[in-house]
Amino acid sequence: MLVKANGVELCAETSGDPADPPVLLIGVTMQAWPDELCEALAGRYVIRYDLRDAGESTYVDPDAPAYDLRDLVTDAAELLSALGLDRAHVVGLGVGGFIAQLLALDHPSRVASLTLVSTRPVAPGPVDDDLPDHDGETMGKLFGRPQPDWTDRDSVVDYMTTSAKLMTGAQGFDEADARATAGRIFDRARKTPEAQRASHIGTMFAAVDCKPRWRERLGEITAPTLVVHGDEDPFFPHGNGVALAEEIPGATLLTLHGTGQGLPRPTWPTVADALLRLTAPAV
Repeated sequence: MLVKANGVELCAETSGDPADPPVLLIGVTMQAWPDELCEALAGRYVIRYDLRDAGESTYVDPDAPAYDLRDLVTDAAELLSALGLDRAHVVGLGVGGFIAQLLALDHPSRVASLTLVSTRPVAPGPVDDDLPDHDGETMGKLFGRPQPDWTDRDSVVDYMTTSAKLMTGAQGFDEADARATAGRIFDRARKTPEAQRASHIGTMFAAVDCKPRWRERLGEITAPTLVVHGDEDPFFPHGNGVALAEEIPGATLLTLHGTGQGLPRPTWPTVADALLRLTAPAV
């Protein structure tokens, strides 16, 4: 469904009983959250959506966005309002974790709990000296390849499947899952190179204005917080998750051993159990 929020239309999907505790999942597209993982959150009202310039949400120009990171945060807050929700348990994955952190900082009354998955406390660009940067060898393999034909489904699926293998790590990689996810993202996004790149790899975050910094404000977060991070993540290495857990008051760090970026299938039982415990209604 298309939901009007903050002057744009966001393509959102809900599952479960609206009377249950709401869980807002934030990634680049809703396909960042596999159906089976969402189904494992039984007893929760699960909301996932496409960011601007991705999937089936309002699309203008992801290579030159006229919005900034704070607009994406406001989108999330107003999406909750449009769905009749005062607050939700918020889960941010990768760059979606930037939005989730700022939602907890700038709209604290809207965040019942915060879960940060495979993300870091600073925006794209040069990393702070005390944080580990992208793994150079993996990034060379990832970005040193020829780009796919972003208008050709098979080319994109092949490219993104290789990307998933590099990012996820051999232990968590499932080729069937990777190919299916890439195909679903391709089918839902507009058939232009810019739209496909944005939907698959979040290229709008290379251009969007993310200032001002927020790391120095992490101590202001009051929501119960869970940080989930793979110890073999080559994109946002594990030290970023450690920093988040240390700098957010009372945060808990769940380390996914043998796991790279994201949530491959073997992690789903562990992550779903952690989310169910964090989002359980107060007795």
